[in-house]
Amino acid sequence: MLGKILLTLAVMLGAYAVIRARMRRGGESSSGRPAPVTLIPLEMIRIVAYGLVVAMVAGSLLWLYLDWEMGHEIVAVQVINANTGSITTYRARRADVEGRHFTTLDGHRVTLADVERMVLK
Repeated sequence: MLGKILLTLAVMLGAYAVIRARMRRGGESSSGRPAPVTLIPLEMIRIVAYGLVVAMVAGSLLWLYLDWEMGHEIVAVQVINANTGSITTYRARRADVEGRHFTTLDGHRVTLADVERMVLK
């Protein structure tokens, strides 16, 4: 969460610096006097902006890959009947477990009754 906040602040500061640099450059041509010296050179701002874009794209791709990998993880699904206490174990991919039903590795679709509970291991 802290990383998201810091990234947002960095993007806001970068945008602020770019807008200030453009305003100063625009003021130079209309008044005829040179613009004041900027604290951060325009080339440095461009490099940082491109770096942030690359970091955001790389982070998004990493997040998508990790989510895909976790979804294809094989888990043991235990179905427990609350009335009888009997336990039946199935194997399924994590992405195939949805609410009160899931699809096993052999392709069987299992839907839980109201008296059954599901445990993922």
